[in-house]
Amino acid sequence: MLQCRKYLSNADCVACFTTTGSQIRNCSAANSARVIYDGCFFRYESNNFYDQTTLPGNEGLCENRTASQPTTFITAVEELLQDLQVATPKINGFFAASKKEIVGDSGEIVTAYGVAQCIETASESGCQDCLKPASNNIKVCLPGVYGRAIDAGCFMRYSDTPFFADNQTTNIDFFFENRSSSKKKAIIGGVVGGVGALFIITLFVLLKLSRRPKEDLRGDILGATELRGPVNYKYKDLKSATRNFSEGNKLGEGGFGDVYKGTLNNGKIVAVKKLAIGKSPKIKADFESEVKLISNVHHRNMIRLLGYCSKGPERLLVYEYMAIKFLFGNLHSSLHS
Repeated sequence: MLQCRKYLSNADCVACFTTTGSQIRNCSAANSARVIYDGCFFRYESNNFYDQTTLPGNEGLCENRTASQPTTFITAVEELLQDLQVATPKINGFFAASKKEIVGDSGEIVTAYGVAQCIETASESGCQDCLKPASNNIKVCLPGVYGRAIDAGCFMRYSDTPFFADNQTTNIDFFFENRSSSKKKAIIGGVVGGVGALFIITLFVLLKLSRRPKEDLRGDILGATELRGPVNYKYKDLKSATRNFSEGNKLGEGGFGDVYKGTLNNGKIVAVKKLAIGKSPKIKADFESEVKLISNVHHRNMIRLLGYCSKGPERLLVYEYMAIKFLFGNLHSSLHS
């Protein structure tokens, strides 16, 4: 079974399928496997699984960064997830994209964005049965700004930033006729669905393109945008983000370089590793090849590589920032092998 999230463009859907197909071949010795991207999923099995929805092994996957207005954001996400849970099984194709807006204590509007999807071969009741534990699993991520839940037959995701275009949404207020219109701010759109099942799960997280203009949003395709490789950051932006690599921003010293805390122009906090490497003519080519390889490796116990910078003799790696101490020393020793 192959299915894309509905908000993907045709080109990104094909790109996602191509990569999931390549990944799933690594499991060819097993009698079942699935690869899940945020943009699509691919599953095969030796038994009929088309009516399976929720199975043991379902879980939530979270990002550690906390929302700036946690109380309001939690309320927005919980209401959003409830809307998705109710509406998605009733939509043809079992897919819904939604946003929820709530006015915070300071008068600022807090918005949560989310999607829910069930496999198209499920029944309405099967979709309902799957989204209930998925909603519970994803709530453990709060007040984190990003979360997802995976199960045999459904997928849920929320974020504090948009990852689908406005024209991918449809008003479904009629699903909630008994709710006060003053409290209704969800806009949900639905069409195609799908997520796969058990055994081997490979989840690839999309690198958010923070500088892409809203009008060019094609869904922040999640798994699919990542196929384009890591972000090539500008040196001046990383220099500014780390306050010219100041001692006050220094997180520590690791193998082959020092690590600095940085705040990008969009407010995202990152860890920037400034490598101390040689000046061989092959360094730039080898460095960029290794970065592209490493950026495709994801694991819950690994710090995620977001991108890199190569300018003159400077070589920098940009990681997700986590508010704990890390040992960066051995992770990229392959760059020097």
